[in-house]
Parts: sequence; structure tokens; C-alpha cells
Amino acid sequence: MEQIHINATKDSPEINLNSSTNTIDILGVSYPEDTFEFYKPIKVWLTNYFKGQTDEVTINIDLSYMNSSSFKVFFEIFEIFEEAYENNTKLTINWIYDEDNDIALEIGEDFVDDFSVLNINLVSKIGVK
Repeated sequence: MEQIHINATKDSPEINLNSSTNTIDILGVSYPEDTFEFYKPIKVWLTNYFKGQTDEVTINIDLSYMNSSSFKVFFEIFEIFEEAYENNTKLTINWIYDEDNDIALEIGEDFVDDFSVLNINLVSKIGVK
């Protein structure tokens, strides 16, 4: 399966979707102008990738900021993760947040609550001052 790498911009995250290492990394900020269009190929890739996936997959999400439309899209992405889990894919999801960023932590906690069947780790990192 083709890998996807998207470089970060001032309003969109770096995204690495790597089927050969079974890692998914989403890092940075998320408030692209057309959020739904920006994430559309990511959602298609994830849906195709998880079809028949039996290997363990590690997902690292480190977003210091996301707007409300990004939150909606990530809810849809977590639904893809949940469906993969229900189809016996082993997932480890690391929600990485700066310890000084209460909002990022709260968003991670919302995903833990909304997707309780998933193994979501809330991982604090020390803030850079």
C-alpha cells in the first residue's frame, strides 16, 4: 500500500501514514481552510489500510491546536479506528499533549470517553518555554 507523507504548514499537521511500519503520525496544528477536503484522502487511506489488517498498529497524535471542524473530522477518524478494532486490529493510540495545554488534554479525554473500547494513552510531554 502506498505511503502518505504530508508536510506541516502553518495551519495543517504533518501526516505520516506508513503501512510498512504500521505507524500513523499526525503532528502539529489542525485548522486547514477546508478541513473536510484536507482530511478526505487520509480517511480513504485509513479505511483501505484497515481492511484485513491484523498487525498491531501504533497511532501517534500530537496536535497542539485543532478547530471545531477538525474535531468533527477526528471524531470520524476515531470511528475508523473503532471499526478496525472491532475487526480485530490491535491498536495503540497515543494522544500526546503538552502538559501546559489543558485544551489538548481535554480533547484527548473526550476521545477516551467517547471511544472507551480503544486503547488510548494520554501522553504528557514537558512544555517548551
